[in-house]
Amino acid sequence: METTVNEHTHYGSERSPSCPELRIVLVGGEELNGQSSTISETGNIILGQHVFETDRRTAQSVVRQQEVHGRRVTVVNTPHWFWHYPRENTALLDQMEIQNSVHLCPPGPHAFLLVIPIGVPFIPVIKLSLMEHLQLFHEEFFKHTIMVFTVERPSFKRFVEEDIGFWPDLLWVLQQCGNRKHALNIRDQQDGTQVQTLLEKIEAMVVENAGRAYSVDAAEGRALTEKMKTIAERASKRFSEVQRRRRTLRALIQGGKIPPRHLRLVLVGAQGSAKSSAGNIILKKQVFSVSLRKKTDTCEISHSMVANRQLTVVDSPGWMYNHTLQDTNEMDRQEIAGSVHLCPPGPHAVLLVVGLSSAFNASYQRALQEHMNLFTEDVWKHTMVLFTRGDWLGSKTVEERIESEEGLQWLVEKCGNMYHVLDNTNQLHETQVTELLEKIEEMWAGKEEPHYKGDLSCEEQMEARREAQLKAAKRIQKTSQIQSRILKELFRVDRRHITEMRIILIGRKESGKSMAANRLVSERLFGPSLMTKEFQNQKRTTMSVKHQKNFSGLNVSVVETPGWLADEETPDWLKKEVLRSVSMCAPGPHAFLLVVPVSKAFREADAKAVVELLEPLGERVWRHCLVLFTWADWLSGRTIEDYIAAEGENLQQLVEKCGNGYQAFSYNHGFNNVEILQKIDLMITRNKGCCFTTEDNWVKTEPELTEAEWNQREQELLDQVLKAVTRALEEPANPPAKVANSMDGAFIPSMGGDALSEVGSTLWTHRDQARVAEWLRFRAGNSEVTSGIGSMSASASHVESLDVNPLADHHQMEDFFPEEDQMMLDSGLHGIIPTDSILLNYRRHSF
Repeated sequence: METTVNEHTHYGSERSPSCPELRIVLVGGEELNGQSSTISETGNIILGQHVFETDRRTAQSVVRQQEVHGRRVTVVNTPHWFWHYPRENTALLDQMEIQNSVHLCPPGPHAFLLVIPIGVPFIPVIKLSLMEHLQLFHEEFFKHTIMVFTVERPSFKRFVEEDIGFWPDLLWVLQQCGNRKHALNIRDQQDGTQVQTLLEKIEAMVVENAGRAYSVDAAEGRALTEKMKTIAERASKRFSEVQRRRRTLRALIQGGKIPPRHLRLVLVGAQGSAKSSAGNIILKKQVFSVSLRKKTDTCEISHSMVANRQLTVVDSPGWMYNHTLQDTNEMDRQEIAGSVHLCPPGPHAVLLVVGLSSAFNASYQRALQEHMNLFTEDVWKHTMVLFTRGDWLGSKTVEERIESEEGLQWLVEKCGNMYHVLDNTNQLHETQVTELLEKIEEMWAGKEEPHYKGDLSCEEQMEARREAQLKAAKRIQKTSQIQSRILKELFRVDRRHITEMRIILIGRKESGKSMAANRLVSERLFGPSLMTKEFQNQKRTTMSVKHQKNFSGLNVSVVETPGWLADEETPDWLKKEVLRSVSMCAPGPHAFLLVVPVSKAFREADAKAVVELLEPLGERVWRHCLVLFTWADWLSGRTIEDYIAAEGENLQQLVEKCGNGYQAFSYNHGFNNVEILQKIDLMITRNKGCCFTTEDNWVKTEPELTEAEWNQREQELLDQVLKAVTRALEEPANPPAKVANSMDGAFIPSMGGDALSEVGSTLWTHRDQARVAEWLRFRAGNSEVTSGIGSMSASASHVESLDVNPLADHHQMEDFFPEEDQMMLDSGLHGIIPTDSILLNYRRHSF
């Protein structure tokens, strides 16, 4: 543990005691995508030497000193945090080191340099994260702070002003710093003028502060040092106890208890914990998909020969680290629970993967504990904690990290003090895998049962449930596709000129409403933008928001209603707000999009809330409703129908109430706003061009017809239905597409608010506008209406040609009519579109 100035300090050979002194502390964060912080590079440029490590993470505050431009300059480098995470997600060890930084340059720093690389999307969540982390210092922080914008090319310095002007929250932070800023090219260490200018700015700030440095409480410093010392002592004790127990268990093996040569392992853990990456490191080959744009959707199994041992490794889907078990959707729960049955007779070890890049806080612990309840209590006897991203520890030990967080102490003790650390950045380091296998053998040697035995009766029940869900998914898919083709044919010639679409979005908090609304208008207008789950409760919207966008003559109005918390009763004020949203779409909305995130379970309470919110609008409102499934990336290799079937009756009944109308919205694989506009277009056609109005305001606009005219209309409709069935049978069948590909990258994504890549909205804004314009031209010149009902599909080839951007939709599902649907057709399409119902509705003008 380095805590004293002498132990941290590095002096240049030309140190001069008479030089004026400047003491500087560097602070800042890094992005979730794994791009490294530029704090260490900034320190090296200021001191003119490579004194701060840049090839590994700074895990503790380090101080270095050098004579620079006639000044004795002291620089303290600090650990960085994730820009997008609240302080509770930052490890307590990191927080203590950041706090300790001001005590390493007594009597206190003259300046804090807040280092921000140009290009960081300074969205509201970053501002909130920054302000929370700056609470580690006291209120004088901004008086002593200069914002340093790092660039990698001299020409990029001109973008600093543009960047500040583009992000209002960045401008606000700059104003708190007295508008003090400096641009630093971190790739040009030979340009001494940029450092000279920075030092002059610091000296000017010191003059503004009347020569006073940032005040430091020495007593707080001593208390902090004592706390870190206590943690180090406890860590050393834990390490000694673990090593002593390992020697005891190894003696059992050496005494004749021979471990199995074939080890069966199951990986479980939160999504984003580098679980799949750990599996690849263990097997010494790339078998489990590791991608920021894909999550492990189903259990995967692989085998390999490693260190003279035959290994079988099962990778399972991860859960969201801050989701309760009740939040996790049914498909993921079933896959996780079934993972231990894929390596019969059972795994020798369940490796519970925990990433070290995030704090093991109360939310993380609760999610882990609840998801482990998917197994029997005996699972803990065969569980070892596998810490990933060991590089995050830096010079710290894993025992120090454990002793600094009560949750981790509970976890490793629950696992009998069995744990291991993997460095994901050093996959060629073979000893870390060999040592892991030795620990697994030692754990095996100390158990009476050779492996974990799952509940076989539960396995049988899960298998029966899966089969039933597969059949249900197929039925839902067939129903949707047949209905889609028939409706397309029915309205082939019934075209109405549209100049306006008015849309209302309804959904719980963290459902992705803002994200969807932004894509509907092809601009980042709804928000709070990128507000992650951890910050949701800090800024709760209670008013509906409306924005409009004109696409080549089509005026699209979108109203986002406030969300509700999953665990609360639907409040009365929200019911009134939904009613108000209808008045914001005068004379009435064309469509209500009921937003459902597929990353979460759809519970009875969710269905009840939607029904209660729409109930005051009357039964007719359901003719104008579509279900919009967000975060379809979570499905990965599965279809939206799989999700609908797995979630059970509550969701299936909601889809049926919406006339089997639904659309899936994939964030990473793009969202073709034309698809949803096409479906709304068809809905408008089905509703005879009428928007929704409340029952009291509804008036009949069509003239009364004679009996003969009704008979003629009925005959025409029957002819259309027969032609539609015939055409549907003639359509070639295409296999249903699945959402593409394990989100196992360097971060734990949040499913609240908007999506991270919306900061690059310019790309999809232009693409979406072009798509809509092309669709409208095609619509005006072609009498055929696109289906509009069904799953992910639906974009015509003339629109697909616009998808030249990497963010475009590469996995779109086309409507198809399976040949095996003869049974449904022979039965008169019973349950899909009953002919009597069509005729009755037609008479009542209720399409």
